Order: sequence, then C-alpha cells, then structure tokens
Amino acid sequence: MAWSKHEDFKVRRLSSEGIRPMLPWAMGLPYYKKDPSDIIPILENLKDDPEEFVRRSVANNLNDISKNQPELVLDIADKWFGENENRNRLVKHALRTLLKQGNSRALAHFGYAEIKSIALSDFEINQARVKVGEAIPFSFKLKNKETKQARIRVEYAIYYLKSNGTHSKKVFKISERDLAAQSLVEIEKSHSFRVITTRVFYPGIHKLSLIINGKEFESNEFELID
Repeated sequence: MAWSKHEDFKVRRLSSEGIRPMLPWAMGLPYYKKDPSDIIPILENLKDDPEEFVRRSVANNLNDISKNQPELVLDIADKWFGENENRNRLVKHALRTLLKQGNSRALAHFGYAEIKSIALSDFEINQARVKVGEAIPFSFKLKNKETKQARIRVEYAIYYLKSNGTHSKKVFKISERDLAAQSLVEIEKSHSFRVITTRVFYPGIHKLSLIINGKEFESNEFELID
C-alpha cells in the first residue's frame, strides 16, 4: 500500500506487478488466486495513475485475477468503466481474456452486437498445405443483417497440433469495427508459421476457426509440412 503511493512511478508499478497472481515469468501466488481481496485496494490507488506504464500493470493484474475470479473483475469493470478514456482503455485490457472467451458481460461494455445480427459466409482457407516458415491465407465475409449499425469484434483461433496428437488453441485478434446497416465486408488474412523460440511446430493437421463477438464458428483444417 505504501509503494502504491510512492513518488517514483517504477515503485508504484512494482506495488501492482509484485502481487500479480499469475506472472508469466515467476511462480504463481495460489493464495491470491483464491482470494485477491488484498490486491484490490492497491489497484484502486493506481487505477488513475498518471503513468500508462503503471495503469498497464493494473490491467494485467486484473486480467490475471479474471482467470479465477471473473465476476469480481467484471464488478470492478462496472464501477470503473465510463469515467474517462484512460479508465476505459485499462478496463478493456483487463477484460481481454474474458472478451476472448465471449463473456457476455465483458462484451456488453463495448457495445458489441448480438451474434444473431451478423451472418458469416464463404469462410475458406485458401490453400490445403503450408510449410513451416510460411503463412496460411484465409478469407471470409461478414454481413450486418440489421437496419442499424453493428459493432463487431473479429478474431480467429489456431488449433496447433501438439506432439501427443492433441490440439492446443490460441486466439488472435483481427479487428474491431462498425458495420453499417445491411452492409457486407470481405476480410482477407493470413497466419504466419514463422519459426519462433516460444513455440514448436509439429507437422500434421492443424485447424483454424473464426470467432465473431465471442462466438466461435466451425473450424477448417489444413496441413502443416516441413
């Protein structure tokens, strides 16, 4: 609590970063995963910090908490959202996991249309095979069936083949946009299989699915080859 009021913004950031329940580069904090109530007053002190570096840590901390206590974080979002633009950005970053999961309360904060208003068509993976190091292209169309503008969040999921033959899902964001009434948009995208140090690619059948406003649609398959 003292650090959260320190004059040095790096110390203020540490007051949040040091008690994140699920830091990716350190051991987890099981006690705070179960009961993060001690964390919240510190984040309250920091939510309007003048440094984005600090506010970003607050958002990351809340995102950690949301993985075990989603309703708590959604309640905080209800209180914080709408006060100012910095708060809104913080809340959106804090809710990113819940947005990817299609949580209806999280989606409602940002005015996303009900999925029944949006029609998906012509989803194609434009080649059957892709080599490691290259990219797989895909395309699809979205139509707003309503007579008013609709806000959409467009994502896709890659189901990476694992060494044991099962698949691991990873979600990627394409865009957020407003679709005019009765309008149709065609989207072309590609996913890279460039070699990286944080993932091992296994040759074989992978899958790709589209996610519109949190709803995942049927996946298409393609083959990754050496």
